[in-house]
Amino acid sequence: MRQATVMANAAGLVAGYALDSLLGDPRRWHPVAGFGRAAGALERRIYRPDRSAGAAFTALAVGAPVLLGVAATLATRHRPLARAALVAGGTWAVLGGRTLRRESTVMARALRDGDLPAARRRLNHLCGRDPSTLDEPELARATVESVAENTSDAVVAPLFWGAVAGLPGLLGYRAANTLDAMVGHRSPRYARFGTPAARLDDVLNLAPARLTGLLTIAVAPAADGDRGTAWRIWRRDRNDHPSPNAGQCEAAMAGALGVRLGGRNVYFGRSETRPFLGDGPRPEAGHLTRAARISGAVGLAALGLAAAYPLTAGRLVDAAGRSALRGLRNGLARQGSGQ
Repeated sequence: MRQATVMANAAGLVAGYALDSLLGDPRRWHPVAGFGRAAGALERRIYRPDRSAGAAFTALAVGAPVLLGVAATLATRHRPLARAALVAGGTWAVLGGRTLRRESTVMARALRDGDLPAARRRLNHLCGRDPSTLDEPELARATVESVAENTSDAVVAPLFWGAVAGLPGLLGYRAANTLDAMVGHRSPRYARFGTPAARLDDVLNLAPARLTGLLTIAVAPAADGDRGTAWRIWRRDRNDHPSPNAGQCEAAMAGALGVRLGGRNVYFGRSETRPFLGDGPRPEAGHLTRAARISGAVGLAALGLAAAYPLTAGRLVDAAGRSALRGLRNGLARQGSGQ
């Protein structure tokens, strides 16, 4: 029966990925949007401009989905078909690969047509920069950087945590990542309150972001890129970004596309100047379709690893955990008999 539930988790991840690839995000009643509204209501109740309030907010907002996932996992431990269906639904709800690729191609079309007003309006679907004064290369750069980072956030990381921790991992990761987008940015209101959510998101993305960078290098030829260049740029520039994770993805993408990313980013009310990543020219419209192809190839590679994990490395981790638990129980039993 244990083998059946392990297979159910893997099958659910594959089915959920297929649903996202075929259908994209639900247009109505999106679970993540509903979670965002609930988290916003919770924030309004407990907000104070300090980290302790932010920690309580993060624990409650992330803990509730995790507990829901644990309850669903326990309820389906002897029902592999129901487990697979739940994991598939959860995977579909938290992935955003199709939407990410579509936004990149829509932006590419607007830039090729010379329709800067349409491209500027579209940028807010991808990131929070102020697009009002951006020209074509800057709009293209913002899109490439967003595709690179969100390939990790919206595809690789959910699959990673779904493979490692099943439904609780899927729901918990998406909750933490959503909170980071809501309160984790630098602003007067969230300078302290949002720090716990931002740090949790950083920790949860440490492994997925680096995996995304490596997979981007591996699939670079899918978009006429060079693995050697991508590897060199990734090794050289990945730690120059102020984020502990975004640079891993953006440096690899810059190398794979042969472009230069980074520079001055203007947000609403503030600006940041980031180091350059890569050696090539600034991106243009043609690079956006290539970035979308890389994102799709990375997603497929990550899916293969996620589906294989429960049947390979996951077995070793599970066996080690059970062995440690038996050792702890035996030690406690010996202590009890000695008393």
